[in-house]
Amino acid sequence: MKKISWIISCTLVLVAGVISCTKLNNKDYATIVTSQFTPGPADVAALVGVPYTSWRTLQLGRSANAIWRTNEISADETVIPERPNGWVDGGIYQRVHYHKWTPDEDNCFQIWTNAYAGITNCNRLLYQIDANQIPIPTGKTRLLAELRVLRASFYYALIDFFGNVPIDTSFNVPASYEPTQSTRPQVYSFIISELTANVPLLDSANDATTYGRFNIWAGYTLLAKMYLNAGVYNGSPDWADCIAACNKVIQSGAYSLEPVQENVFATNNSGSKEIVFSIPFDQIYTADGNTAWTLHMETLEPENQATYNFQNSPWGGICAIPQFINTFDPDDNRLSANWVQGQQFNSAGDTLIGQLGAYRGKPLTYINALPGVDSSEEIHGFRLGKFQIQQGELVGMSNDFPLFRYADVLLMKAEASLRSGDANTAAALVTTVRQRDFTLNPAKATVTGTQLSQPTVYSYGLRNHLTTSFDNVSDISFGRMLDELGWEFTQEGRRRQDLIRFGVFTTKSWLSHSPNGDYRSLLAIPTSALQTNGNLKQNPGY
Repeated sequence: MKKISWIISCTLVLVAGVISCTKLNNKDYATIVTSQFTPGPADVAALVGVPYTSWRTLQLGRSANAIWRTNEISADETVIPERPNGWVDGGIYQRVHYHKWTPDEDNCFQIWTNAYAGITNCNRLLYQIDANQIPIPTGKTRLLAELRVLRASFYYALIDFFGNVPIDTSFNVPASYEPTQSTRPQVYSFIISELTANVPLLDSANDATTYGRFNIWAGYTLLAKMYLNAGVYNGSPDWADCIAACNKVIQSGAYSLEPVQENVFATNNSGSKEIVFSIPFDQIYTADGNTAWTLHMETLEPENQATYNFQNSPWGGICAIPQFINTFDPDDNRLSANWVQGQQFNSAGDTLIGQLGAYRGKPLTYINALPGVDSSEEIHGFRLGKFQIQQGELVGMSNDFPLFRYADVLLMKAEASLRSGDANTAAALVTTVRQRDFTLNPAKATVTGTQLSQPTVYSYGLRNHLTTSFDNVSDISFGRMLDELGWEFTQEGRRRQDLIRFGVFTTKSWLSHSPNGDYRSLLAIPTSALQTNGNLKQNPGY
């Protein structure tokens, strides 16, 4: 059984979450809670689990149009092209690829709404605990700190995608309350203040009691993320504090790299010593359309049902952008381990035959070619296979999602060191991560500081059935470091953030995408939020 009983049990607790777009409702839950029980340790874990569940919908969201998909298909690694069996869906995936999304996109709505749902649940519990409506017999200070760090993690998502957002820390407010909007630097200062004050108060344990929760090391990893992106969020890079936060995690000795990267993404990965903070999933308990982790269904073609003996037919869809695949060293194990490619077979080893489009009746062979976001056949594009796909998989997967992992801590320190002028430290850290990925040619695992400062090997430019062009890449500082992040963290729903930090997201072309304005580094505040809060102003450019 996966280590998610505490987070699943929260659904049985009679405490209702308030889902809103920053407009908080004044409801009294004291009667329900205090009149029925005095919570013990298990009850407290279930109570705090309520806001944690918002990370599932925030990361994946209803119809998956939330953080993971938005960060993936808006960037240069993956795309959802038009397929013979559909995947047009009103043009939403093409607009995201083109960087032509609007305030009415589901992506904007899902990220905004689910982040504020988590914040609202944190505010509610903080209010109830402070007012002693939920009596906490022991560990009250630590629990309050955990809720504040968890709340800060939702603001981390908001500052990354929207920038200028309201800061809400209260719950018992009038029904007419409309929070005011803060600037991105103000939101940054608030998050840093919350984390620096509360992370040291968190539990230092790294075991089943803290799995899927913010312990002190997950808190420092979140703090490092904020410092890593400080130049984007408030205009002032803070490499030194990023390194210091990473060192806290490294020196703890609580985590280490898995000898094989696949272990981090296995079906039963809750015991991985590399995972710092995960979002738990289970194909039985998190199987509804709003919380299921359905990557295998979104990337494999229907014929692959026979490969894995799925109970349902996959939908086809998301695949690799060929330009990204071409950046891999052929000896890099991550190229073969993370991507489903080549001829496809059923579970008995028989050749699968295509059933859709122009390649109907021909062998189903995934190739590293793609006409464009507006055109593809079943064979086009390597498919996403980083998360283990097990035989008999249901619509939802049981692989926990590692939002933070130890390799990320090492490479955050590496990037911050490189940008601070300490290329030797950066090279040693990058080499450490690469050593598990070049088993056939170990010498290739070693990189130097000089190499990390070289240009990217990504060949940017338009590459589709309509246009071919080539972009200059000499203006991308530390391009090889960006490549290292792509090779290690592909399919983990973070590429957009990395491209923004390296100045690529709004300046370069790939596949069918051309730059469409620097303001596209932020999403539009959703129309629904503007309509319910008169204090909000739309982000520039929309």
